[in-house]
Amino acid sequence: MSDIQPEKKIYSLDFNYLYGKPTCTARFKQHCEDFRVEEHLDFELTGEGEHVCLWVKKIGENTDYLARQLAKFAGIAAKNVSYAGLKDRHAETYQWFSLYIPGKITPDFSTFESEGVTILKVIRHNKKLRTGCLDGNKFAIVLREVSDKNALQIALDKAQNGVPNYFGNQRFGFDGHNVNAALQLFNGRKIKDRFKRGMYLSAARSYLFNRVISQRISDNLQSSPLLGDCVQFVANRSFFPLPDLSEQTLQRLTAGEVCLTAPLWGAGELTSIDDAKQYELDCLAEFEDLQAGLAKEGLKQERRPLLLIPEQFSYQWLDDSSVKVEFYLPSGCYATSVIRELIEISG
Repeated sequence: MSDIQPEKKIYSLDFNYLYGKPTCTARFKQHCEDFRVEEHLDFELTGEGEHVCLWVKKIGENTDYLARQLAKFAGIAAKNVSYAGLKDRHAETYQWFSLYIPGKITPDFSTFESEGVTILKVIRHNKKLRTGCLDGNKFAIVLREVSDKNALQIALDKAQNGVPNYFGNQRFGFDGHNVNAALQLFNGRKIKDRFKRGMYLSAARSYLFNRVISQRISDNLQSSPLLGDCVQFVANRSFFPLPDLSEQTLQRLTAGEVCLTAPLWGAGELTSIDDAKQYELDCLAEFEDLQAGLAKEGLKQERRPLLLIPEQFSYQWLDDSSVKVEFYLPSGCYATSVIRELIEISG
């Protein structure tokens, strides 16, 4: 296959806002402690087994780097350390790591030293922690130097009712670099690094998802179903296409029993049908190269909720220009999707 790569495309990251572009500015992540995130696993640890699980508080530290430090301290290979999710470096995070230490005495982690890192709990478990094995994350975010308290107050009251469930722009890289890298991969570029390969595939898939949501907001269809829209049962996350737009269907949407979704692209037919299927195909018509590449790489058609409703949402004004916002999000959802609806970030 030819090594000549296509000219880089411009992938706009200017996705539509649900409530209009914020008029208020504020400082976001001015200090690590201004962005606090706490993992919640979707299962209970057993207390016994071949894996040592560590509940760790870290401030200003990279997740993967810390995993390597823990491996070195325990005298095991880095590949035998896993974690449920990557967390921001510029943050105060509380997260789980697991170390595969079969048939050995648990190391004394009270002697582990690393700047900004505190091991809060040590417990055995019978399985390794795998990426994504979270129920969700609890966030506590402080916004400082708020330019317009009244404007932010209005935005806060709106955001707790739902925001676009966008993948964060950090996933796409500067100027959409990671999406371009995926396109190069689809056109024959060899990428041996599995992490980078996965990152590029995820960026392309996430970009298509965001584009559908952005278009639906532009057409004022973020809450209004189309015939054939694929909806998700909130309780068990199963999917089905809407065969009609009956009053009963609309009531289930309004009550929150089911929610509208957008496609995570892959091989096979879209699970939406009729008008909704055609709408999604039209939204993504200019990105057939990304669609074809994702399908060829073996990803499957999946769905993801179109809107994100923050749970346990609350806020407290610390003074006239600083506010602390707290909420809980399901695994795989981004706090920045909430913050972008509140403020124009000034730093």
